[in-house]
This record gives sequence, structure tokens and C-alpha cells, in this order.
Amino acid sequence: MKEPVPYDDAVDLLDADHKAVKKMFIDYDALCEDAAPSDTKGSLAERICQALTIHAQIEEEIFYPAVREAIGDDALMDEALEEHAEAKQTIAQIQEMKPTHPTYDAVVKKLAKLIDQHVLEEREQIFLQARNAPLDLRGMTLSLLKRKQQLLKKPVPRAK
Repeated sequence: MKEPVPYDDAVDLLDADHKAVKKMFIDYDALCEDAAPSDTKGSLAERICQALTIHAQIEEEIFYPAVREAIGDDALMDEALEEHAEAKQTIAQIQEMKPTHPTYDAVVKKLAKLIDQHVLEEREQIFLQARNAPLDLRGMTLSLLKRKQQLLKKPVPRAK
């Protein structure tokens, strides 16, 4: 018997990632407020970076190309890729720092702001257009999920 996919469609899966990362950023803020040890914050920041790296990769490999073809809005999709590139640079910056670095928390918070803005634009523009486009978003879910699982099994290369 096939295992059911726990998402309605590709947008639902990607948005679930957004919500999971948002929760991790909220948890990170709480750790900062509680003056948690640097290694605790560093461990959570690394999980955030891994989740975002995998999320960006499955969007760039599977979701974005299909949406670009379906909606024909190259400018919108190019902007999303630019936002991914900026996030990847910030992730690389975090990964190159020690959690004890004086600006570590500020860089993680900068990443949170970048992601909040990107998610808002993605939800209001890309996801909306994807849902209205002639795309098989339900069919795409399995491809995204399988690729995500593959990426979770292997060590994520540190962002460059």
C-alpha cells in the first residue's frame, strides 16, 4: 500500500516548510532573550540553515522552473531567485562564523527578515499564480517530497 502524502499540493508542502522555519526563527529569538548558551543557538541556527538550503534547492530544481513555464513571468521568478541568492549568502556568512561571534545573532536575525519578506512575496505572488496556472501541483508534491528526502539523507554542503 502506498503511503499517503501529508500535503494537499506542492504549495502546501512548500508553505509547511515556511512555517517550520518561521517557528525555528521564533525559537531562536526566545533563546536570545533567555541569554541561552552560544552552542545551543548555534545548533538551532545550523538547523535553520539546513532547512532553508534544502527548501531553496527543491524550489529551484522543481517548483520554480514549472511555475516559470506555466505563468511566463520571468521577472517575478528572477526576483525570487535573486532573493534565494541573497539568503544563501547570509547562510554562508552564518556558517562561517562561530556562534560566539559578537554579530552572530544579528546575522541570524537578518536572515529571518530576508526570509519573512521572501515568504510574503512568494505567498502573495508566486503561490497565488501557481494555483491559478495550468500546473499539476498535486502531482508535483511527490517529486518535491522525494527530492527533499534525498537531500535530508546526505550531508548538506555548506553554502558558498
